Amino acid sequence: MKKPFILLLSLFMLANAAAQKPYYGEQKWPEQDTANKFYTVKGERHGVSFFKKHYFKDVEYQPSNKLAFDVYHSPDVMYHWYRKWAAQYPDIVDLYEVAKSYEGRPILQMTITNKKTGKHTDKPAAYFEAGRHSGEVTSSEAILWLTQHLLENYGKDASITQLVDTKSIYLRPENNPDGSTMYLFTAQRNRSTVRPKDDDRDGLLDEDPEEDLDGDGVIYQIRKKAVTKAEKEKADYTLDPRDPSGRLMKRVLEGKGDWLVYTEGIDNDGDGKYNEDGIGGLDNHRNYPENWRPDQGGDLTGRGYTQGGAGEYPLSEIETRSTVLWLLAHPNISVVNSMDTRVPMHLRPPSTSKSAESMFPADLAIYKHMDSVGLAFTGYPWAGDVYDTYATRSKTDRTTGDPTKPQPLFGHGPDFGYFYYGSVWYGDELWNGGAMKDYNKDGAYDEYDGLMWDDEANKKNGFKPWTKLIHPVLGEVEIGGFHPKFFAQNGPAWQLENWIAKQSKFNLAMAKELPQIDLKDVNVKALANNEYEIKVTWSNSGKLPVALEQAKLVKIVQEDRVTLDFDKALLKGYEDAKVTITEPTLFDKTIYTGYTKVGEQKEAVFKVKLNQKGPVKAKVKLSSTRGGYKEKEIVLGN
Repeated sequence: MKKPFILLLSLFMLANAAAQKPYYGEQKWPEQDTANKFYTVKGERHGVSFFKKHYFKDVEYQPSNKLAFDVYHSPDVMYHWYRKWAAQYPDIVDLYEVAKSYEGRPILQMTITNKKTGKHTDKPAAYFEAGRHSGEVTSSEAILWLTQHLLENYGKDASITQLVDTKSIYLRPENNPDGSTMYLFTAQRNRSTVRPKDDDRDGLLDEDPEEDLDGDGVIYQIRKKAVTKAEKEKADYTLDPRDPSGRLMKRVLEGKGDWLVYTEGIDNDGDGKYNEDGIGGLDNHRNYPENWRPDQGGDLTGRGYTQGGAGEYPLSEIETRSTVLWLLAHPNISVVNSMDTRVPMHLRPPSTSKSAESMFPADLAIYKHMDSVGLAFTGYPWAGDVYDTYATRSKTDRTTGDPTKPQPLFGHGPDFGYFYYGSVWYGDELWNGGAMKDYNKDGAYDEYDGLMWDDEANKKNGFKPWTKLIHPVLGEVEIGGFHPKFFAQNGPAWQLENWIAKQSKFNLAMAKELPQIDLKDVNVKALANNEYEIKVTWSNSGKLPVALEQAKLVKIVQEDRVTLDFDKALLKGYEDAKVTITEPTLFDKTIYTGYTKVGEQKEAVFKVKLNQKGPVKAKVKLSSTRGGYKEKEIVLGN
């Protein structure tokens, strides 16, 4: 019965799409081709690659004259503003393409810094990105908001002006434009890249996607009352007794329920599972090299760890690879936030161990400080590490009643950020599923509280009442539940700016704590016999050290160092050279000074012998990988 239905459905969709031209090789992307009612995804798969377009009221698909944050924006609209700002603020903005996505879309990034005060690579820096997970579009809006906030307040707000004059801020709003675009233009959802993947390991690629059975453009849930013996043995949902209206479902152990719940669609491959192998399936946030583990099925012993969505190998995806390679080419970055949704939490490393077990105490103290800074801005209920705090934020498993325990995530961004890259790296999550307050005073903020808030404050727009539907295979069912895109995973648009502004102010606060090497003084003192002493003094006026202890361990950050540069012709001839640096006495005339701590003042002393009449020009160069680069010209002799 299932296979004929699937064949008929496929033929129906093909008939409707046959007149449409494929977008491969054409100038327009499917979202830009307004004449085409279908959205086509690249890649060869065993399931369909085209879906009916849908335009959500919460999304702006064409740029307006003014950027407002009471609506979400498509990647094209975001890019419109990025290009406009690049033209409007040429003295402080550079816009460039760091890579092309799997489908070939540009992945754009912006650098904000005052170009007149030096190159961006010569300054301490922060990097903020979003859009790694297709449906977590709130995170991208936070980057867009922060970008506008920085640009519009430069020259008006003293602290922002100083930040842009002395630091570099790197901003990437869409690290996965393929997935985010598909999410905003169709009913489909996926985790990250749209590259085909065999999620259920049955030898077929993307053969069982979700289907919008009632044609409303949204993939809701289906619930079916268990009737047969087989259904009752599998039933794992009951009506939640906290909700007398019968809307809220509660998961229970298999066989102890009265209902079966599925996502909207059909069982295309006839394996008894619904929609388990849709478009893509790779997870860009499990694809980093630090603590990477094989994808499901990759552990041949059956006794080790695997990680769903990890990919074939670390950095197998261009979206993740472009991030890591770009960061490694820019070691001046001390602070990162790569944001997601939907647990309201300041999320940080470690992801595979408890903080005290694997972090240097000094680094952990910095992270705990940042946790408190974040909570002061956002009021999130949680801040802490992935392995322990995140995994045990609910003290008991709501299905089994067992106490929760720490759980590892592998190939995770925050672990790469700290253990490999030696930075302060957060993977913050925005939005809370509408659980604004504890309505029933049970100490938990969950779906019940979200439902009550939706009733009270959101005009009941976040939950679709259960509605009868004749399913082609299951028969009579009901379709409904929370809106998966603009209530469960992201908030209603009217809530957007409140969340992204608070989060962005935390990111801005972290950027304002970047290390900063200041060249305080270069004192030239004449000694006897045409010799000179050059004393260089500097300090770190930032609120972070120039290197975390982990950064020193993995050698991502070099020691601070001072050099004295002369015209090379003056140094030729060794002892007979026209200019001789007599101190340091080593062949290597670089003075290595360790790592400058917060508030610490240091000095380095050179001695130089002139074997010719002056004056002689030299440059004092102070280099700190993450504290910045400073230089000053001096003159020796008369």
